[in-house]
Amino acid sequence: EAYLDQEADKGEDLAPRAPVVTIMGHVDHGKTSLLDAIRQTKVAESEAGGITQSIGAYEVLVGEKKIVFIDTPGHEAFTQMRARGAKVTDLVVLVVAADDGVMPQTLEAIDHAKAANVPLVVAINKTDKPNANPDKVKKQLAEYGLIPEEWGGDVLFASVSAKKMQGIDELLELIILQADMLELKTNPNKLSRGIIIESRIDKGRGPVATAIVQEGTLRIGDPVVSGLHFGKVKALLSHVGKRLKDAGPSTPVEIIGFNFVPEAGEKFAALESERLSREIALSRQTKAKESVGVRSAKLSLEELYSRIKEGELKELPVIIKCDVRGSVDALMESLEKIATDEVKINIIHSGVGGISESDVLLASASNAVVIGFKVRPDMKAQRLAENEKVDIKVYEVIYELIDSVKKAMAGLLEPEFRESLQGTAEVREVFNIPKVGAVAGCYVTDGKIMRNSNVRLLRDNVIVYTGKVSSLKRFKDDAKEVLQGYECGLGLENFNDVKVGDIIESFVLEKVTPVL
Repeated sequence: EAYLDQEADKGEDLAPRAPVVTIMGHVDHGKTSLLDAIRQTKVAESEAGGITQSIGAYEVLVGEKKIVFIDTPGHEAFTQMRARGAKVTDLVVLVVAADDGVMPQTLEAIDHAKAANVPLVVAINKTDKPNANPDKVKKQLAEYGLIPEEWGGDVLFASVSAKKMQGIDELLELIILQADMLELKTNPNKLSRGIIIESRIDKGRGPVATAIVQEGTLRIGDPVVSGLHFGKVKALLSHVGKRLKDAGPSTPVEIIGFNFVPEAGEKFAALESERLSREIALSRQTKAKESVGVRSAKLSLEELYSRIKEGELKELPVIIKCDVRGSVDALMESLEKIATDEVKINIIHSGVGGISESDVLLASASNAVVIGFKVRPDMKAQRLAENEKVDIKVYEVIYELIDSVKKAMAGLLEPEFRESLQGTAEVREVFNIPKVGAVAGCYVTDGKIMRNSNVRLLRDNVIVYTGKVSSLKRFKDDAKEVLQGYECGLGLENFNDVKVGDIIESFVLEKVTPVL
């Protein structure tokens, strides 16, 4: 790995580079429309008809200055890259609809940008609508720490209408202004380093990687390595499909020549020789095989105390998800009170609703513990948490939650029971049977459901009931268990409020013996 380290740049070798910008915000607030408006006004005028292929990033010229936009709106791609240690974005444009205001995903985007320590420029979109209220949006965002410059803060705001193509130039000028404050500089005269932002197999051209060059200049013929894969640059294509001889800093480019498809979010490096790039890739592959199964957990409550004592941990990063907003506020207040001199609690994101893949990705990138109150992770989030080794703790009593964190900080937490998920079933029909009550007609979507097992009923990932199965039938016969892919009739002990679309999870509690 030492071969990838380069000498520190001297001041005189540095030259200004263009900012790399990601657009984020709530669904349907106009992220894609804004990207399209910028494309049409600033890209199409110079390269007519050249924007058909999807490179995932493109350049925009504002006067003499260049801006690079990453066309991966949404925080999942943003956080996934950061989870791999790749900080590709210099600036985030937060899109908020003037007629809708701050929504859950808006807050999520703010938290993701703050966790990555990336400055924000706010674009208030849909200002042409009759019910648009930009001042209300500014007031809402000010409550979350984004105070406009005109109110004495340091956040730049632009009013735009992507549909009417209004305010686009002003927004681009604000981005340039913010970038100037960041004083982005790098050395263009050395071996190239950058980030892979997308990759795919092309039938005619083989593995194609979309990358952003961060420093140095990438040239045709350069040997390259990215993660476990290596190659030699055979061709470079610009964001409009034009062939390039080389690509300098902050240039989005398609690289053809890798031996296999590199992972999105991996760093790439140009090297002196092809032999060296091959050796580094093969060495990494060997290490990757050895580390499978030995991968350590990011951070769990059980090991919190030992990390504090060893001086590794000065703060506990936490993501909180609850069933209602009131619980979120109460929990945040309670957790902040139990911080000590040795460790403070840093709530990097909080929200209402089930634990999602986005929460797990943010936890993975920030080495955080996810705490759920009366909510559960869905199956995809659960699997991702297992892969990423993210600790998810779910509670139904607020005092138990606070108590667990206190005990973890004092080193008294003993893992006595571990929950093991057996299976999930979706309610497709509800039958009300006299003297029996409600029976759920279910389809087992994962694992198996067993008679007399512990179950919980989830509605929109919020726990509605926890108890036991009272009856389990296949057609008219009693069944001991029903496997994935089969239908069954299922009754819940002392509970009749079952609705179509509910999810039933079957689980067992395994006793875990503490080990020294």
